Amino acid sequence: MNPPKVNEYDYIDFLIGTQQVYSCTEAARVQPDEENGPAHDAVTRLTHRLLPTTERLWQEAKEQVDLTTGVLIADDSTLDKWYSRKIELVTRHWSGKHKRVVSGINLVTLLWTDGERYIPVDYRIYHKKQDGLTKNDHFRQMLQVAYDRGFRPACVCFDSWYASLKNLKLVTRLFGRWLTRLEADRLVNPDNTANRSLASINLASTGTIVHLKGFGFIKVFKIVVTEDHIEHWATNDLDMTELTRLKFAQMSWMIETYHRGIKQFCGIERCQARSETAQRNHIELALRAFLRLEYHSFVKGISWFEAKTSIIRDAVRAYLAHPAYVLAHVKNKCE
Repeated sequence: MNPPKVNEYDYIDFLIGTQQVYSCTEAARVQPDEENGPAHDAVTRLTHRLLPTTERLWQEAKEQVDLTTGVLIADDSTLDKWYSRKIELVTRHWSGKHKRVVSGINLVTLLWTDGERYIPVDYRIYHKKQDGLTKNDHFRQMLQVAYDRGFRPACVCFDSWYASLKNLKLVTRLFGRWLTRLEADRLVNPDNTANRSLASINLASTGTIVHLKGFGFIKVFKIVVTEDHIEHWATNDLDMTELTRLKFAQMSWMIETYHRGIKQFCGIERCQARSETAQRNHIELALRAFLRLEYHSFVKGISWFEAKTSIIRDAVRAYLAHPAYVLAHVKNKCE
């Protein structure tokens, strides 16, 4: 049997190098000129041949993290598939980008950061009809795996969606300190009288200690973003200062920048294949492509945009020296 003409690293390099089109056809077209080079089918077979797994991502990510420092951030993002009709894994999800429910694939990610790096260490694809797992189930699975791998971060940050009592207790048991946002209607007891919603309590921006039923005492910070937008940040660290909360809160927002990065620069949501296996493999390889882009950008001190654009700069320069798409009569006048 002849060996495969395309391997996973060829596909990863393609995702980094290509600027707009992320199809298997395009991947075959841009392969280096060589006799009996790979065809479109060779790339397609690759995306179906690999066994989808999150372990390969961790093997490449673990050299870039410090297990005993930094912050772990958990959140999900919808990979848009607006016009899909027959793509497997696609269901309806809320999109923070579009502020509405859209068709797409929901990706749950665990990101490690020290305030500068963006390192995805684990991920799950939410598809409850297939595996029966909720996003909270995936959240708990990833945190347990992170603990087993030796992670002991300074804090674990996550959105209000994951702030259930079961999740809060698990994070406390595994890692100690956490920081999250709570919904305004979350019930707490501020004065040992009765449970009331956070929105009805006079909370300080520097933090107020209240009792969360079923968990224990927590500290809640009331942050007025705009007149109509108030956030309630909560932690189990009763000694946390506003300065520390702000530091961890700013780090927690880095996962939103990460989501934009994997979509804009690695084409994670642009796979056109229909099968579940191909979609899962494309997502994994796109995340591994991002690891390489992030590492290069960090070492060189440049942005992801600059790193991506620099790949084609020589090609654009060569075209400008000898443009091929010209109008004949305009060319003659120029001469």
